[in-house]
Amino acid sequence: MTEAETSPTAFDRRMLEALVCPATQHRLDYDLERQELVSKAAGLAYPIRDGIPVMLVDEARRLDD
Repeated sequence: MTEAETSPTAFDRRMLEALVCPATQHRLDYDLERQELVSKAAGLAYPIRDGIPVMLVDEARRLDD
């Protein structure tokens, strides 16, 4: 396991079952390396800070960036 997966603030992947993109209501993919939840449908990546997904469109990174 990587440090990101074992740290106390690591993202709990089980949350992916309940979370959807706030812009499209489509499923999200977890990017472990960047610590983001990716919505391919919206072209956005939502940051994960201290193990908590920030599900705000205004805080998301555009995938073309």
